[in-house]
Amino acid sequence: MVMTEYPHLLAAYRQYAEMGTEERVVWIRADRWLETADAKAALARLGDLLSYPPRDRMPCLLLYGDTGMGKTKIIRKFLRDHQPIFDRGTGVTSMPVVAMQMPAEPVERDVYGELLNAMSAPGPSGDATFRLKTTCRTLMRRMGVRMLIIDEIHAMLTGTYRQQRVFLNVIRFLANDLKVPLICAGTDLARQALLTDAQLAERFEAIHLKRWSNTQQLAQLLASLGSILPLREPSQLGTAAVRRKVLDMTDGVTVRIFRLIETVAVEAIRNGKEAITVESFDGDNLVLPLVAMARRTEGRLQRHANP
Repeated sequence: MVMTEYPHLLAAYRQYAEMGTEERVVWIRADRWLETADAKAALARLGDLLSYPPRDRMPCLLLYGDTGMGKTKIIRKFLRDHQPIFDRGTGVTSMPVVAMQMPAEPVERDVYGELLNAMSAPGPSGDATFRLKTTCRTLMRRMGVRMLIIDEIHAMLTGTYRQQRVFLNVIRFLANDLKVPLICAGTDLARQALLTDAQLAERFEAIHLKRWSNTQQLAQLLASLGSILPLREPSQLGTAAVRRKVLDMTDGVTVRIFRLIETVAVEAIRNGKEAITVESFDGDNLVLPLVAMARRTEGRLQRHANP
């Protein structure tokens, strides 16, 4: 009986360990979806709201957390799962979910411009605001939009108080007029901004993407990474020492964790060690993400100050 190679990897990922050095580096650096418990819960709630029947006061959702906690990735995953569909017979595209980026300033005209752009239908630059508004409403009805997502909504705070009020009135109007759930994503500042409009805030429920801590959930995340990264030897990602090291260098921010593990995995391939160990995070030649590098420097300074 032939022994299975790379038993530390999931069966579907063992083939990648057979690739050459640079092929594996490219594979590790590729953007991919890795579902966490929080992301799974958020996607489930978004799916539930998408099927919500139209009513006068539609429920709304705020997805918030620190920068780098995966809000935008969750939105993009949801969009991939609910893509526009073009009907060749009618020549009409149906778009169940529209996701727009918050404009640089909460100016009403720019809001409608971003919304039209999200539907691949940018409005003419010379149109007045009321015409852009009418075009948005007409197009969203024609395309069967059932959910509106606004990402980076905390950017509204860059505007004046009056601009913020106008912006909040605009999104409330769209949710009321179209009878669709409104999903907002941003930092904790987004929560504070929405709370300034009592009527709008009443409709929102919130999902907070919390930073990782030294729990079983983090252990599972690191173990999952260890089972798919194309390293030819078992890593120590499941150990308590590595968990502490990762938390110290990333402050528990999701994107920092992924970038850090990506960096040490690439180095493990290139230096021939083929495994991530506690020592992998201390290499002097390791080109680390900026925050991780700062954390490591702070740790060294503290050790020298307290020998």
